[in-house]
Amino acid sequence: MRLDDFDPNSVKIGDQRGSRFSVGGAGGKVGCGSIVIAIVAALVFGVDPGQMLGTLQGAGQGTSGGGQVATEGGKTATESCTVDAVSRETCNALSSLNKTWQPLFQQANIPFSPPKLVFYSQAGQSGCGAAQSAMGPFYCPSDNGIYIDTDFYREMETKLGASGDFARAYVIAHEYGHHIQTVLGVSNEVRGAQQSNPSAANRLQVAMELQADCYAGVWAARNRDKIEPGDIEEGLNAAHSIGDDVLTGGRVAEASFTHGSAAQRVQWLRKGLETGDEDQCDTFAAFRR
Repeated sequence: MRLDDFDPNSVKIGDQRGSRFSVGGAGGKVGCGSIVIAIVAALVFGVDPGQMLGTLQGAGQGTSGGGQVATEGGKTATESCTVDAVSRETCNALSSLNKTWQPLFQQANIPFSPPKLVFYSQAGQSGCGAAQSAMGPFYCPSDNGIYIDTDFYREMETKLGASGDFARAYVIAHEYGHHIQTVLGVSNEVRGAQQSNPSAANRLQVAMELQADCYAGVWAARNRDKIEPGDIEEGLNAAHSIGDDVLTGGRVAEASFTHGSAAQRVQWLRKGLETGDEDQCDTFAAFRR
């Protein structure tokens, strides 16, 4: 995908790479369930920090509660975004997402502030709690931050078979979709519905994730002039690779899905790609029937 180079004045960047963070919570204990969640989350793009972080606070990564020194980051947007090629690529995607979504909110007369992209390595800290590599990229609604350890892209390629620059851009576009949901109030509505109807909690969470996939497709469709041959296939392959049924090898019942099946994720990413219309991303329609 031939994205324009980022404008350091138009992106919000945080960089925790090189900082020392404790990956163990004070007095925290890690159970087998937490470890399983961490392993699954490492393979999923959109971890829900509201549900996951409390469980993972005390999870270690091969240490006994000590800090870890990560790769050195930058002190300015320009420095952080040029640490390496993947950092630049990620910042370019963020810049493109800002340029695509901000005008749409302005046209609708809805106040909009872009999210902040926060780089970290191995371990970091977010407004939702600890950030750990095992969680994969995530969006934190408390501080409107998209958190990413770019080493995840290597995991994507080697363990999920999801390679390519468009597949990587899809990761950021999906998390950006969660920011859109937060700005629109969808996230709060879903959390309220989950609390009032726990039996529908998983299905509502799936709808949230699928809508973020659709929003990612809308962004790509509105930047179709930047798309190169093979990009769409990379994105759809990535969406398929992170379906709950594929990740779990079919061992988890659909009622327990949190992100949607491979077919569903492909369907909604494709819908966004084909329509370029955010109004077509109503994954909650079934709940209003």
